[in-house]
Amino acid sequence: MKALLRRILGRPAAAAKPLSDIERARQLIAAIDAGGIPLDPRRIRQIAEGLGLEVSQRARMEDTIERIRAALKRHSPA
Repeated sequence: MKALLRRILGRPAAAAKPLSDIERARQLIAAIDAGGIPLDPRRIRQIAEGLGLEVSQRARMEDTIERIRAALKRHSPA
């Protein structure tokens, strides 16, 4: 509704702030834990690489997700 009003009134929509690598990883894991199924292995690799993980093109997606979980645990405040 707000977007429609902005378009009608001619005001530009506010630009969304890009998510950090940690935020993207947290969203990914939250979606998986909520029952979602990741469909894009390239996106999973990009998130892992953003966290500083080296990921083979042939790595299983499940293994990469577990490595992302471990990286998030290391990054979480104690």
